[in-house]
Amino acid sequence: MKKLKKIFVLILAAFVSALILPPSGAEAQRPIKVGIIDTYTGPPAVYGNDALNGFKLALGEINKKGVLGSKIEFTSRDDKFKVDIALSVAKELVMNEKVDLLAGTVNSGAALAVSDYAKAEKVPFIVWISKTEKITGEKGHRYVFSTTENTYMAGKAGGIALSKKPFVKYWIGGDDYEYGHAIADAAWRNLKALKPSVERIGQSWWKVGEPDLVPYLTAISAAKPDAVIFAAGGASMTNVLKLIKTTGMSAKIPIWIHTATDHSVIKPLGLEAPEGVMGTMDYHFYHPDIPANRAFVKAFQDAYGNPPGFPAFHAYVTAHMISKAYEKAGALDREKFVTALEGIKVESPVGEIEMRACDHQAVLPIFMGTLKKVPQYNFLIATDIVTLTGKEVLPTCEEVKRMRGGK
Repeated sequence: MKKLKKIFVLILAAFVSALILPPSGAEAQRPIKVGIIDTYTGPPAVYGNDALNGFKLALGEINKKGVLGSKIEFTSRDDKFKVDIALSVAKELVMNEKVDLLAGTVNSGAALAVSDYAKAEKVPFIVWISKTEKITGEKGHRYVFSTTENTYMAGKAGGIALSKKPFVKYWIGGDDYEYGHAIADAAWRNLKALKPSVERIGQSWWKVGEPDLVPYLTAISAAKPDAVIFAAGGASMTNVLKLIKTTGMSAKIPIWIHTATDHSVIKPLGLEAPEGVMGTMDYHFYHPDIPANRAFVKAFQDAYGNPPGFPAFHAYVTAHMISKAYEKAGALDREKFVTALEGIKVESPVGEIEMRACDHQAVLPIFMGTLKKVPQYNFLIATDIVTLTGKEVLPTCEEVKRMRGGK
């Protein structure tokens, strides 16, 4: 009888303990939910799809071991490259899908809108394609992070490259939206600082997605600049490259375009892409030629039938940062996750990458090169690549503090 009573007491104690114990142990068993907002419609979909594949590839690696005893899952939404839709689906993912964090965005305007929402709701948001420097600069905050190079970094790299050229008279043309103006301003600001003698003789801005750019290119060529800075975003990049080749512009005038050397941009054009165009990028599947990058490229190509572009690289790194930060945090807690993500370092296809604590910007190298046909590929690649480290192209933490009004 005493033995039965003892067993009963033990069972009752276990039952009561299960009721009153904190939910952290049970919570750790549920999946970590990532809400992805990206563009899967129209020309920018090439970036959104590439990023999604890179994220899925990383999850395949991460979920074999698991995170906090569970897995990372995702739910994606198409923002159709529209700011209002991006903001709407961000709210839906947080309120209805109950995601733990948000990620994605091709459109820079969408990134800023979602960032404001994330700040208000205290939801972590990791930007992996949108490049406006405002994200981790003047409008940065505790809940937003960036694993992509931004316009400050690209502009400084472009400015360094162009300052070493003999060009003096420049024309600037690009997409009339946040990214277009941000990349143009950054490139010109840095070029002017390094080479004060340069002169901007004109500029042209077209609507995002404008199909007929020939009149703009004709006017630019007629002005006879020494060189052109094109600030083309995801909606028009491929079209710009195609037209500067077919109009003969690329054979007559030196041109610099950030991301022009990216594989996801160049691939659709094949050998019809324009040789000689200068570009900057933070990832190429063929550079650097190191074991980590070769392994990443092989795994991606085996899974999806083509090499990865920079969006796949960014999303792949993002997934590994998410995994490592949750392991460091030790719980599915947003505040602990944000704190853990600050200053974290992960190995990547291009070497170790740090999430800088002072501004939540990933410290990435920038590769400068020129488009050229080579025998081993049926598309153009970047050649004569020069590498700038993340520290060389990033603003200092003190500069970031000043951007944010001393905060």
